[in-house]
Amino acid sequence: MENQKPQPPHVVFLPFPALGHIKPMLKLAELLSHAGLQVTFINTQHIHHLLLPSIDTDALYRRFPNFNFLSIPDGLPPHHPRTFLNIFPSISSATVTALCHMLVSDLSCTTTTCIIADGIMSSSVVTAGEEFGIPVLAFRTFSACCTWANFHLSKLIEEGEVPLQDMDKLVTCIPGLENVLRCRDLPGICRVERAEDPILEFFINEAKAMLRASALILNTFDELEAPIISKLSSLFPKIYTIGPLHALSNVRINVNDDPSPLASSSTSILWKEDKDCITWLHSQPSKSVVFASLGSIASLTQEQILEFWHGLVDSGKSFLLVIRPDLIIGEDSSGNSAQLLTDLQERTKGKGMIVSWAPQEQVLSHPAVGGFLTHGGWNSILESTHAGVPMICWPVISDQQVNSRFVSEVWRVGLDMKDRCERGVVEKMVRDLMEVKRDEIMKVMDGVAEQARKSVEEGGSSYRNLELLIQEIRSMTTLI
Repeated sequence: MENQKPQPPHVVFLPFPALGHIKPMLKLAELLSHAGLQVTFINTQHIHHLLLPSIDTDALYRRFPNFNFLSIPDGLPPHHPRTFLNIFPSISSATVTALCHMLVSDLSCTTTTCIIADGIMSSSVVTAGEEFGIPVLAFRTFSACCTWANFHLSKLIEEGEVPLQDMDKLVTCIPGLENVLRCRDLPGICRVERAEDPILEFFINEAKAMLRASALILNTFDELEAPIISKLSSLFPKIYTIGPLHALSNVRINVNDDPSPLASSSTSILWKEDKDCITWLHSQPSKSVVFASLGSIASLTQEQILEFWHGLVDSGKSFLLVIRPDLIIGEDSSGNSAQLLTDLQERTKGKGMIVSWAPQEQVLSHPAVGGFLTHGGWNSILESTHAGVPMICWPVISDQQVNSRFVSEVWRVGLDMKDRCERGVVEKMVRDLMEVKRDEIMKVMDGVAEQARKSVEEGGSSYRNLELLIQEIRSMTTLI
């Protein structure tokens, strides 16, 4: 028994059930497993059944033998039409019960060193961690700037800024952002009709609960968000900034260990990629293509799709447009949407290409891509920034409102098209990004991209912070 090999630290991951949350948490889970830690990644049962077909689990387990997937209920019936918003009321109450049961049953054979939980699941998970004496680290998959804004939601209500009235009024009650955010740039959850909105209250409560975590993990890099990270350090004993995680993973796993793609390609989770677009990009001139993708959650009307399409066509620039099967509102109830997509694909020939889903990281790093029309989700912004591709942001929900303002007015690596969806505006924005303002924007973007790349290289800020996080988790085993 004296010579028995000690068990590695065991980290349990619990992401919020949405693609933008799962991707970075899965990347971190892979990085920790690669470092020799035991990892259990817990999804909801609904996501678990969608996720597994997109992953070569045999290859994953060969590379990461200490990695394991488990699932728990999300509190909704199997055929419920889950949306980003209707999952909130059920997930919190269902999670704490299921997690506690799992800690005493499925995971009882191993000691759980710590739990890394999505920041917007803090209330239930921190409660479970406190019950079992397990440290909880909060992973906020948003930007630091939006995370900081979320800690001031109650203050915004007290100051009468929420519900929103004058959308262009500067917000002055968030320290450090007094001259940055207008009311229209506040997190999407602030666009409510009354201050007692249950979703807004959910986010306020989760932010409070997150303060009980032993550390905060952010998918960002110090050089991009240093002033706001400094503000957050007044709230948390430890902060680990380890982004861009997709790039850090490529450096530490793909390049140093194995040149083949990761078994769990985070770009294809839940959606099948159309890789024919890469062949098409090979035929396009350098920096000539606008890549347009509005993420995995947004829904648009047929009219909005047409405005985007006409704007792209009228700009005269070649474009690669992503139209998910469920992107257009009303597709299930009418054949008009399917017909619209067929018509647009036919009319796009010679001007660009339309696909149902694209390998985004690969597209953004392609030499032919010169601009990115995006919803402004945090993963997309980090991927675009690392690739050095300037952006046009059309935010829809959540953190995207804040992100798009920072892209245009703070980091100055793109343009903000918030709350506008007319073909003339799209055309002008594309021309500005690709021609009129390109030199001005690229001077800044080139520098930010270089900082992003250096941050994940050995010796870089994010590379070092990941090492510190691994050391912190290893040290927890001596306390158990």
